[in-house]
Amino acid sequence: MLHQYEKLVLHSLKLGSKTLDELAESTGLNKDSAGRACYWLKDKGAVEIHETVTQGFKLGEEGKKFLESGFPEFNLIKKLHAGKSFNEFSDEEKRIGLPWAKRNGWVEIEGNTFKLSKLGEKILREGQHEVVLLKKISRGESPGKEDIDAVKALLGRGDVLRTTESKQLSLSITKKGEGLAGKEAVDISGKIHSHGDVSVRKLVNTLTKEDITTGRWKEKEYREYDDSPVERSRPGKKHPLRKAISRIRKIFIELGFEEMEDRLVESSFWNFDALFQPQDHPARDLMDTFYLSSPEKIPLPKDEVVDRVKKAHEEKWKYKWSREVAEQAVLRTHDTAISPQYMLKVRKGERKAPAKFFTVGRVYRNEATDFKHLSEFHQVGGIIVYEDATFRDLLGLLKEFYRKLGFEKIRFSPSYFPYTEPSLEVEVYYEERKQWLELGGAGVFRPEVCLPTWGKYPVLAWGLGLERPTMLMMGLKDIRQFYRNDVSWLREARV
Repeated sequence: MLHQYEKLVLHSLKLGSKTLDELAESTGLNKDSAGRACYWLKDKGAVEIHETVTQGFKLGEEGKKFLESGFPEFNLIKKLHAGKSFNEFSDEEKRIGLPWAKRNGWVEIEGNTFKLSKLGEKILREGQHEVVLLKKISRGESPGKEDIDAVKALLGRGDVLRTTESKQLSLSITKKGEGLAGKEAVDISGKIHSHGDVSVRKLVNTLTKEDITTGRWKEKEYREYDDSPVERSRPGKKHPLRKAISRIRKIFIELGFEEMEDRLVESSFWNFDALFQPQDHPARDLMDTFYLSSPEKIPLPKDEVVDRVKKAHEEKWKYKWSREVAEQAVLRTHDTAISPQYMLKVRKGERKAPAKFFTVGRVYRNEATDFKHLSEFHQVGGIIVYEDATFRDLLGLLKEFYRKLGFEKIRFSPSYFPYTEPSLEVEVYYEERKQWLELGGAGVFRPEVCLPTWGKYPVLAWGLGLERPTMLMMGLKDIRQFYRNDVSWLREARV
């Protein structure tokens, strides 16, 4: 299928070879459009393109200056002829004009004086040929054979003359092109094309609103669509996990939650102590937690909350609480580490109760990886700070959250966490492996967590996995697929 521009070009070239300028004029197209059509036709073997490179010249900055005020050497011999002394010469005439006048043989030196030579007198009478050449080039004319020596001299003289190159395209139709042309031309410019026995048929590119409302579309003939296969585009796209995060954020915001601003590096105080996890708990060992060497410690808040947390640990767990242990810097093991900090905000009046908060972020645990476990993964956490909240409210919220994600077959199992009581685990049935898959934990914060931070009780809390439910939604069998940097999979992946 030929583009209408191609048809115009072919029918014009049937009358004879043309330059690109001539082709543009005969078709009514601009040069760019005519040129594109020619290269399309060349790829189809319908036209031949011959490129001619022509060398030209243009004035440089010095050339423009000399054309206006004259060459320094010519100005110098004019002053000599007028009887001017050396002291009356300009700096340019002394520095540039004198050496060139001597090189050209226009002046002679007798003792300490200069005088015009016979050649110099001749140049004064006839004029300097280089000036004539500059005028000719400035008018866009090409130098003649008589200018060859002057051109060579000026090209070697600073920025007086510059060379240019211009390309001229000559176009001719091939036998294949004549066959493709047929006997039909297309008018897109409003001009009438009458080339021999070629009939003119006017095609329309665009269907407008006016064409439809007035019924004019019935009287027009429209250009056909080219249904040739094209290469599939590969635009940038979001990672499946990024899409899942956006979806989860939308769900919580629709439920009236505020997103918490958190960070990946926390002090052990917020990651463990504020959540009533004793300092000798096995989960705080190096086998389960990534401790940092830089920064090695994070200062604790200058607030009474530290003393209240210390008191809760020493009274309930019966051990000597260590500030140094609480200051240890860790990669957070759960996003629940931000929850007591927002509970403290409510206590200080920075947020009003009842309040609902959520967060989606990356967490780290020093454990082995398999098809359903990672050492670096995402969690979906949140809290409801409300004195009248109940355990049933928590179950209802979690069920509604997973329902909005598209899961119906879920169950809650009793569990244990140091900072919640009662506690539960959320599980979804995984059809591929015919087993229930744990998605996260939830519960009611213990008074030892609520009272030091918020000052009241209770607070509903949860920490859910992100990769696992996303894996189920995408039908994946291995959670590690998200981090394999498989470009082919990323292109085709759908959540």
